[in-house]
Amino acid sequence: MSVRAPLEVLSKLKELGVEVSVKLKDGTEYRGIVEEIDVAMNLILNKAVQVSEDGNPLVNYGRIFIRGSNIVYIAVQGSKPLI
Repeated sequence: MSVRAPLEVLSKLKELGVEVSVKLKDGTEYRGIVEEIDVAMNLILNKAVQVSEDGNPLVNYGRIFIRGSNIVYIAVQGSKPLI
């Protein structure tokens, strides 16, 4: 198994249209599909929904921009192998 750079993995997620969960430093969590990603890890999520701590939807935003410096982690939703 090869080690992949985070941007390479996120680019693959973008290509596949996979849903991700993004946790921010302030504790906010969003779920959506990666539409765009840049070298600063800034991303645009499509079909974005803010979720509560127990995973229930709170607010449906549609399309949002998230600054990379605010991201704690990005997790892939679902169980399909990506690679």
